[in-house]
Amino acid sequence: MRLLYPALLTAFIVLACVSQGHSENELLIFAVVSEVPKDKSRVAVKVSINDVVSDTNLLASETILNNLIWKKLEICHAMRVEGIKTTDGYQVSTVRVIDAGMLPMSLQSFAGDCLIKKAIDVAPFVD
Repeated sequence: MRLLYPALLTAFIVLACVSQGHSENELLIFAVVSEVPKDKSRVAVKVSINDVVSDTNLLASETILNNLIWKKLEICHAMRVEGIKTTDGYQVSTVRVIDAGMLPMSLQSFAGDCLIKKAIDVAPFVD
């Protein structure tokens, strides 16, 4: 009887983890849009994965393309993305727009510089 309870608890935890639906190949990616997106199915970004920053593309499936967040993407937007590594970039499964202050430190300076540049480029057109 003493061994039954820990075994049941372990089985419950394993089932709860499996039912989450996450692929073990999915990565948590923090990204900042680095160029004006021309084609929304392929967006150029600067990503941070495990505090390693690189330039790559986020590839959107039909479901993601229909997402309102994805339709409104602009340069300098910060995102929290879950996706799978492919040869052309990362295939996006979920996306959330976040505040630049919530990015890892490795991306915060890029996001800040991007926002300043965007403000300087847009400010003359405000009048």
